[in-house]
Amino acid sequence: MIRRGRGGLATRGRRRAWALTTGLLTVQGVLAAVVLATGETGTAIDPAPAPIVPVAAIVAAGDDAPMPTPEGVAAALGPALEDPALGDLTGEVTDTVTGEVLWSRDADRPLTPASVAKTLTAAAAIATLAPDHRWHTDVVLGEDGRLVLVGGGDPTLTDRPTGTDGFFSGAGHLDALADQIREAGVPVTGLDVDVTRYTGPTMADGWFDDDIPAGNIAPIEPVMLDSGRIDPEDPDSPRTPDPALDAGRALAAHLDLDTEDVGITAAPAGAEPVATVSSAPMTTVLREMMTASDNVLAEAVGREVALATGHTPDFAGAVDAVTRTLSERGVDTAGATMFDASGLSVDDLLPARLIDRVLALAATDPEMSALFDTLPIAAGTGTMAVRLTDGPGAGWVRAKTGTLSGVSSLAGVVVDLDGRALTFTLMSTGTSPADARPALDGLALTLRECGCR
Repeated sequence: MIRRGRGGLATRGRRRAWALTTGLLTVQGVLAAVVLATGETGTAIDPAPAPIVPVAAIVAAGDDAPMPTPEGVAAALGPALEDPALGDLTGEVTDTVTGEVLWSRDADRPLTPASVAKTLTAAAAIATLAPDHRWHTDVVLGEDGRLVLVGGGDPTLTDRPTGTDGFFSGAGHLDALADQIREAGVPVTGLDVDVTRYTGPTMADGWFDDDIPAGNIAPIEPVMLDSGRIDPEDPDSPRTPDPALDAGRALAAHLDLDTEDVGITAAPAGAEPVATVSSAPMTTVLREMMTASDNVLAEAVGREVALATGHTPDFAGAVDAVTRTLSERGVDTAGATMFDASGLSVDDLLPARLIDRVLALAATDPEMSALFDTLPIAAGTGTMAVRLTDGPGAGWVRAKTGTLSGVSSLAGVVVDLDGRALTFTLMSTGTSPADARPALDGLALTLRECGCR
């Protein structure tokens, strides 16, 4: 039986005008020895030359680079594919210019994807939500002078002081809500929380109760603090089993109200907000969802896609909304069996072909190309920060990681030595992630070092 990893964290066992980068980020490290130029007397030249420092640059992968061939890719990958640490491996590699599949192994056979499933959720969000789409959290006046904190779907709200970030950048702050309430001067007798924006269960099939204290997930409710983290400064912090109530109690404390008197109730229909805060725009949300591989954030984004496309805001509705959105974009979603939008469920199944088709779509559809901007950068950001750190893959591979016990996945885009951008999806089961991850990195590195002609 597959058991839980760390939600895709690499360091643990586990259409509208979107702003986008036109090329792939590479770290152009210009390293130079420091040379002291002297005259005959040994006096240093004055003024000294300006130091040379590494520069991060955007390098576009053009469509005129030499074309790789299936034979070339197969020959290059052959030795690395012999590594037993890869276990049961499926995968696919595609030329982003021609759309030709250059290499495939059992790519139609569904396997447990882990967090690479977030690639589908991010792609569906880009296809359906405006880049400046934000969650809004309102406080309204209910009955008998009681305030109601209305969950608007935002899991990034924070109790950190205004002027500082919580776990997520640009999040709304509870103290800003409290300030607005005091400025409104309304009489307040207590506070409750409205969670009616979402329907259905708060935990998905294939999740375990132990996932909550392990820091992988919190029950999915439409308002919470820092994705339910008890300690917003710790990425691996245990999560709370009562995220909405905890958010309400924290706001009550700001207002000097009885924190034990906070309940769950629906806000009066048509009630006007007394206070409102907003999240960061969806461009930021998706990037942080993917780089941090945050499962709660992925589930909230999935529900937002569901609401935008007329589906129910629950697990089934989010999955249906994501897969239907991609299907409408021409992606064959056959073989997908999903119970959540994050890939945390051990019951999820996806074929590598589906994930790679989504990545290839991002390379050819200008409205979808922002997907590449959400992917972590090897040796640079998020869950890829500790991957491919000491070789030529650093900065040239952008990929989403996925980790559960016995499950390791890697899917993204790499520029080969000829300057050709290739998408790839690699899914491994049956071996320890500690062993499988370096082997998967080796395959990505092989693609980077290959002209593959």
